[in-house]
Amino acid sequence: MLKRDFGVGVIGTGSFLPNKIETNEELCKTLPEEITPEWIIQKTGIKSRRIAEDGITSSYMAVRAAMLAIKNANINIDDIGLIVCCTHSHEYIFPALSAKIMKEIGVKNSQVFDLQANCAGFVTGLTVASDRMFSEPDIKYSLVIGVEMQSPFRNIEDYNTAIFLSDGSGAAILGKVETGKGIIASSFHADPSTYESVRLRGGGSSFTFKNRNYDPLIDNMEMNGLATWKQAITNLPISIKRTCSKVNLEVSNIDFFLFHQANFQMISYIMAKSKIPMTKTHTNIEEIGNTASASVAIVLDEALNRNLINDGDNVMLAAVGAGFIFGTSLWKF
Repeated sequence: MLKRDFGVGVIGTGSFLPNKIETNEELCKTLPEEITPEWIIQKTGIKSRRIAEDGITSSYMAVRAAMLAIKNANINIDDIGLIVCCTHSHEYIFPALSAKIMKEIGVKNSQVFDLQANCAGFVTGLTVASDRMFSEPDIKYSLVIGVEMQSPFRNIEDYNTAIFLSDGSGAAILGKVETGKGIIASSFHADPSTYESVRLRGGGSSFTFKNRNYDPLIDNMEMNGLATWKQAITNLPISIKRTCSKVNLEVSNIDFFLFHQANFQMISYIMAKSKIPMTKTHTNIEEIGNTASASVAIVLDEALNRNLINDGDNVMLAAVGAGFIFGTSLWKF
């Protein structure tokens, strides 16, 4: 590790969830009759999910999470020098959603860009923003946002995706902290051997909307759940160990773990495989579903608000995204 004369840490968080709660009972009315509320809970742990109401957009959710994070960090908006928006559900193909967020919250002079690492987006975005702050110390604060509006891209007759996908946003303010605090180490790698297992083809350059009608097989998200499960349980423990090895820590020395909220059973399996008690994590997928790039941001905000993370704790953030992309980062709070 390079020695620094300052650290970069999370100094404020915020999140936003739509008011509409979709229960398993409601969703099952459109799914095959063999898919029951109990079956969904057994397979995923999910009891309900959040769905954006009419008029709510990705930027609407992102701005509200961002403003809460700014308020909780108690900083001046004009001191934000970097905005990173992590999403795969932009309002437009371009321009960048981060530019609209900058306009909406009133930042005057900031670097902005969008980052797409799918459900690993927020963990990746935090590390990228931290790297920028280390390499360019003039950046006083960074705003990192995870936001997803997935409900427009789900087929409510397809249980492979409909039972998971949810909408929401979370944000974090990064600022300079004392040396030895904040981000300590990170590790990223990819395994594209099952690249096609989770995808949204419609609207891309290979499947443009020009000269064709809407096709639910192309214009909604697709997912192979078994392939996703195998990728996650194989590669996330590897990424966690790699991050720990960079600072000569054992996995057992980590005080708290926060995972991408993809599937409760997946999280509990990885925790058991790594011989970590479930008391060392916090989950919310049971109530809000899978919010993709927003999920780690939202669960981090919840954990901090509930005082589940103590001063000096080593906290591991871990996520898997379509592609498949794996990212973990270790933080001392």
